[in-house]
Amino acid sequence: MMNKLFTIICIAFLFSACAKKNTTTQIATQKQTQTQKVLVFTKTLGWRHKSIATGVATIKELGKNNNFVVEHTEDSTHFSTAFLPQYDAIIFLSTTGNVLDDDAQKKFETYIQNGGSYMGIHAAADTEYDWPWYGKLVGGYFESHPNDPNIRKATLETTTNNHRSTAHLPTSFSRDDEWYNYKNVNPDITPILLLDETSYEGGNQGETHAIAWYHIYDGGKAFYTGGGHTKEAYTEPDFRKHLEEAILWCLE
Repeated sequence: MMNKLFTIICIAFLFSACAKKNTTTQIATQKQTQTQKVLVFTKTLGWRHKSIATGVATIKELGKNNNFVVEHTEDSTHFSTAFLPQYDAIIFLSTTGNVLDDDAQKKFETYIQNGGSYMGIHAAADTEYDWPWYGKLVGGYFESHPNDPNIRKATLETTTNNHRSTAHLPTSFSRDDEWYNYKNVNPDITPILLLDETSYEGGNQGETHAIAWYHIYDGGKAFYTGGGHTKEAYTEPDFRKHLEEAILWCLE
């Protein structure tokens, strides 16, 4: 009788252990499926920035540090209903020219309208001039930059608008980069970094020369930063933190 009872207890224990293991496996699987994914798009049909590879590597490092998956492509066929829904944010890293055909443009519009997130870095503003929807998404088109030299030290000022991507920065600081002037600026953007045009030559937008901003657009979120022309930019702790927090904002 005792042996029979012992056998029953052992069987019950084994079933309990298996059930717990299955539950743990299900929870782990759920966590894996909840891992966020970011697509970095770097297709260029105009000027090709030498800093692109460094920028991609930096974003991949930020992904490892913050538990989001980073995929990189220059293939515009990723802008389809088969691929886009997989991603929680799409980053245009120094893209140039008309990088998406009409069908891909429509698919990307639908992605944003369904609550997707977009982030543009540097030459993302030098992209798709014939696509007005994109111009409003990125927030403004590249117009010009200083020349001889094109990379200059300038003073940047944080605005009174609180944003996690600038929370670590002082109210005023200087750094070297290629500083864009913009045209067709979307009036609905919220600037978070301004260029002090008295600190360098070549600016043409006056006291409200935004160089980083965010906004809610057509159902989704959009963030843009004008820094990132040089490889060295991606080694700067403050600029890396700026990018990191901007991506995390897009993933919120």
